Amino acid sequence: MYKTGIQILKARVGILANRKELLPEFPLHIEVKSLLTDFKEIIKINYAHNLDGHILLENTEGDEIFYEFLDEKVIFRGPLLRLHEQASDLRYSFWGNQGFLYRYVQFLLEKKHRIYNFHACGLYDEKKDYLYIIAGGAGSGKTVFLLSGLAAGLKLFSSETVHFCFEGERILWFMGSLVDNIRVGTLRHNFPQFLPKADCKISEAEEWQKKIALDLSLYKNKNEILSNPRVILIFPRIEEGRKGFHLNLIRDKRKGAKAIFDNLSQKIAETVVLYDQMIVPGLDNVELAQTRLKFAYKLAEHSSVIQIASVLSNPYECWRNLRD
Repeated sequence: MYKTGIQILKARVGILANRKELLPEFPLHIEVKSLLTDFKEIIKINYAHNLDGHILLENTEGDEIFYEFLDEKVIFRGPLLRLHEQASDLRYSFWGNQGFLYRYVQFLLEKKHRIYNFHACGLYDEKKDYLYIIAGGAGSGKTVFLLSGLAAGLKLFSSETVHFCFEGERILWFMGSLVDNIRVGTLRHNFPQFLPKADCKISEAEEWQKKIALDLSLYKNKNEILSNPRVILIFPRIEEGRKGFHLNLIRDKRKGAKAIFDNLSQKIAETVVLYDQMIVPGLDNVELAQTRLKFAYKLAEHSSVIQIASVLSNPYECWRNLRD
């Protein structure tokens, strides 16, 4: 058997496989499918039995696929190498940025360390000590907020995943990914200053289909952990061609907690299909979700969270009034 381990933030995972090709390759490269678009750093560590979780991969002949999830131990068995070679989209693989490890790490961070994970970008105002969290799924407008915020002088705290935990009455926020997958059309038409020269030759026919992994580490905040910054939490919907800026403050803490809970639950709870045919149900359970809801309320009611709101706007006006 071949073995290795990885650490992401505080989560440590051991990986055991009967074929060396099944193990993740280090160092990771900056590319669309990379976990570097989810997390700031993926560290290779030694395999050990006392890690937070373990993944067992067994390549077999035939077509039968076996999957078992036992919290601290996960087993995959089947024609794994063949599935990898034939996959239409390797983002949905064991080590892809929409794949299993991405979700399992979030599960372990919650279960073992009470670290919660927003599907969001984070931007920091150093002068005011404001942390802006722009939370939403694909297509909601996170990238527009991210790039326009950087262009206005805010510092990058995360492009995709914002982590936090409570330490007594304080909230600690941990830096997330510094690489973002962005459509070439978005860069070319809305934010040309961020478009790498190497990607300028992509045709107009491909610009709205093709994404590139853009390294934004040059804009990162100097501190990787923030203690009790003032937080503005935004749930956006950005639409090209829409007129005006519409801010809807969420004053009811119950509604704020529900919006927080839904976002924190998204990647843990959803079922994913790996390699086009391997179904992996969501990793959530009632006990984990109940604890998450408790912390969602605690966050919504915390004195450092000064605003929770939804924003409906266009790419050019999305920050209007938010930084006043």
